[in-house]
Amino acid sequence: MDPLLALRPWQAPEVTSWGRLPMNAVDRRAGALKLDGDWRFQLLPAPDAPLADVWSSAYVPGVWTMQGTDDLPQYTNVRMPFAEFPPASPPADPTGVYEREVDVPADWSGRRIVLQVGAAESVLLVHVDGRPVGVSKDSRLAAEFDLSAVVSPGERAVVRLTVVKWSDASHIEDQDQWWHGGITRSVLLYATDPLYLADVTVRAGRYGDLRVDCRVREAGGALPEGWYVSGELAGHLLTQDTEFDRANAEDDRVSDFLGEARLLTTVADVRTWNAETPELYDLTVRLHRADGTVTDASHHRVGFRDVEIDGRDLLVNGERVFIRGVNRHDFHPLTGRTVSYDDLRGDLALLKRFGFNAIRTSHYPNDPTLYDLADELGFYVVDEADIESHDHAHEIADDPRYLNAFVDRVARMVLRDKNHPSIIIWSLGNESDYGANHDAAAGWARRHDPTRPIQYEGAAKLDWAATDDASDIACPMYAPIEDCVAHALSGRQTRPLIQCEYSHAMGNSNGTLADHWAAIESTPGLQGGFIWEFWDHGILQHVNDARPVGRGGAGLYDNGVAAPGHRWAYGGDFGETIHDGAFIADGVVFPDRTPKPVMSEHREIAAPVRLECLRHEGIVVGNHQHFRGLDWLAAEWRLSLADGGTLTAPAELPALRPGETAAVPLPFELPEDGGEAWLTLHVTTAGDEPWAPRGTVVCVPQVRLRAAAPQSPPPPVRNRFVEVDGDGLLVHPLLTSAPTLSLWRAPTDNDELGGMAVNWRAWGLDALEREVVDIRRSDGRVTVAAEYAGAAGVVRHTQVFTAVEGGIHIEESAELPDALTDVARVGSVFETVPGLDLMEWYGQGPWESYPDRSFGPPVGHHSVPVDELFTPYLRPQESGGRHGVRRFTLSAPDATGLTVALDEPRQVSVTRYRAEDLTSVAHHDELVPRSGCVVHLDAAHRGLGTASCGPDTSPSYLVAPGIHRWSWTLRAL
Repeated sequence: MDPLLALRPWQAPEVTSWGRLPMNAVDRRAGALKLDGDWRFQLLPAPDAPLADVWSSAYVPGVWTMQGTDDLPQYTNVRMPFAEFPPASPPADPTGVYEREVDVPADWSGRRIVLQVGAAESVLLVHVDGRPVGVSKDSRLAAEFDLSAVVSPGERAVVRLTVVKWSDASHIEDQDQWWHGGITRSVLLYATDPLYLADVTVRAGRYGDLRVDCRVREAGGALPEGWYVSGELAGHLLTQDTEFDRANAEDDRVSDFLGEARLLTTVADVRTWNAETPELYDLTVRLHRADGTVTDASHHRVGFRDVEIDGRDLLVNGERVFIRGVNRHDFHPLTGRTVSYDDLRGDLALLKRFGFNAIRTSHYPNDPTLYDLADELGFYVVDEADIESHDHAHEIADDPRYLNAFVDRVARMVLRDKNHPSIIIWSLGNESDYGANHDAAAGWARRHDPTRPIQYEGAAKLDWAATDDASDIACPMYAPIEDCVAHALSGRQTRPLIQCEYSHAMGNSNGTLADHWAAIESTPGLQGGFIWEFWDHGILQHVNDARPVGRGGAGLYDNGVAAPGHRWAYGGDFGETIHDGAFIADGVVFPDRTPKPVMSEHREIAAPVRLECLRHEGIVVGNHQHFRGLDWLAAEWRLSLADGGTLTAPAELPALRPGETAAVPLPFELPEDGGEAWLTLHVTTAGDEPWAPRGTVVCVPQVRLRAAAPQSPPPPVRNRFVEVDGDGLLVHPLLTSAPTLSLWRAPTDNDELGGMAVNWRAWGLDALEREVVDIRRSDGRVTVAAEYAGAAGVVRHTQVFTAVEGGIHIEESAELPDALTDVARVGSVFETVPGLDLMEWYGQGPWESYPDRSFGPPVGHHSVPVDELFTPYLRPQESGGRHGVRRFTLSAPDATGLTVALDEPRQVSVTRYRAEDLTSVAHHDELVPRSGCVVHLDAAHRGLGTASCGPDTSPSYLVAPGIHRWSWTLRAL
């Protein structure tokens, strides 16, 4: 029997590898032979099932679950997708066998030949020409194997990679994401001289000191005499640390088969690395034989920076920095876990454009290219080990059978990624309780790399103020901001508080994000956190056969919407019975990387330039960066007048260092005729940035120069009547459905999972029965009293219709009984005739906003086609609202239509869908837009919160019982 199969490594947690080479930070990508492409493939029902005679093909890198097999993606959050307890795996265990011929270059004769498999999920078995080579676990890190003894240069070898999907390792890879199987990163074959660099460790401090520690091995055994290493940094040679060499020579523990050398230099006038100015220096390390010939080399990009914790502050280069982070998975809607360089660069460039400066690699080490790009573009990275035992967390945390796996995964992550300046924190994993296995892994990491702190939520959650656990940072999940502030003010805080997850972005969400940041920026001891998460993990799916589209689906989606005949699949859409539904759709971008509206809000919260206040000497401008001036930015002043359009003028930003403010003169003289006026600073990139071209919007801070004058109802017109029908409903030629009372919205994911929608349905808010009580007519005015009956009581609603010049003025009131303690909205809903396809408004915009997610949309004049107002969240729900609208117009191409003027800034939504349209379907391909507009005018609208996972909205954003009043004027154009 095959010795690798006899070992049954898929059910042996103590076995983390066999025949696998140690992880290291030597860059081997240059000059390697890439083995990506089509491989022969078979999908077996179990690891020990016999091979068939017929092979199909599969693309490497890629997951077989997205390449036409019957083993389809499955989504679970906490639950394991099979019933077996750790360390067991199910007997029905899909196993992919990949095979191809490899022509080993003839000029590799006499060299050491290594196979690198970038990542395989979850157990990898390697054979060459039928001979066993090795085993590896850890689905998110590369495995290397020395093939020198089993291949012959100049000849062809057959490489077989067997990937077992379920194993003991699956129990500690129980992350909140799709389950797949396959080889998810590139496969390489490379060669080195027998004398080679075994590892390189780079430490570069903010004062310009550089230390490079090199480890050297000889494949044949003992090291040859006279070898040495050299280093070159940006054209300057490094010096040998003779003290280190002498100490090693005198150390009896130093062997003759592992060489160590240290190189040193100090860079004068060093340009330090940080997320705002990510300065990098090119370093090349070379290994020489005694005659000076180079046998090996490794290239690195060095960033000079320090990371330290000082009391309750996390410091980068001595500065307390705010962590404006996001959690990010390796994900793609067509290829699953396989991501390209362009994918990764697109992710990070988008995040930079919307004000993010930090990434947590949830919940495993990401593709190596991500760290290169984070170094280059400027991100603070929390690098997280591939450990999550969510379903069996308590048992596994102290299980000695998994001790090797915990230490191995943390150690291999540190060994691979330690030279990246972007990484400022190591994470021991996620949602795996806390036990001795974590302490062991933390001990290894601290010993090997004392230059970075460690975080682990499972340890820190026991006591944020503890000082004796495995976490150097208090990094809670979804802690109410009030609790965070109270802790920071308690006098007990001992370490930085940076939430590893907060503001859950599921569906129409991220309420109170600005409130969080107002508290963070004003409270010493709080430094930010990581939004959950970057992506909606929707997989592009054919509607007709419910199968993944796969690699050939480019172009079948745009602006967050799948093409006809396709949809974004979430849990349960592939026929799986164990799943967690749309909980996988919880990102700040759609599956095609289209930004959701919250991204624009975050951009304004993180704005590097702010208008602090209005003073008699002018506008106070502030630089809210940590390290950078404002010279990289350009700006323009825009004055928005309620009744006079928008004026523009060039803006010259003052020369401000980080944290400084200055007053600048008002760029406009306000007109005398009163009316609301807002001044906006439209800030863009002054030149091309690595992450954005010249002219990219950076932020649009705004300050009010003059408030609106108090409004009086328009005077009535005599001898004109408002027409209502026998039920007291308004009759109007532009309306197909008269304005009625609305207390209901199509529940958001937060409403459903937070339990609010259950109450609303129990109260009957989705099916209120209207009964007209009284209709009175007098002097061109009609008063209609109606009652809306539900299970929680009767809501009394009054409408007063008055004929005014050019239209109708409507005054409304609604009296909610005490039992309705928390409703979705109180307002009017009506529908228009078809053809009114453009909305123009004065108020906040242009992007979608809600009462607790309304920071940043500037007040001004906005124009958006009605079809583009709706936001296509993966599960249809309440969408498309605009907060702070003063007036709006809905018009046809011939300029006919209607206009609505509101008594005060209100929440308004205009879409093609009724609430029942959205609640009756599970996907957008099932929605049928209406030809007219469905219009909501809300006197009050409930905040969004993040109750699907985390705190609900704040009490100030709830809609309470009692009397609500609002008024509006409807006119035809």
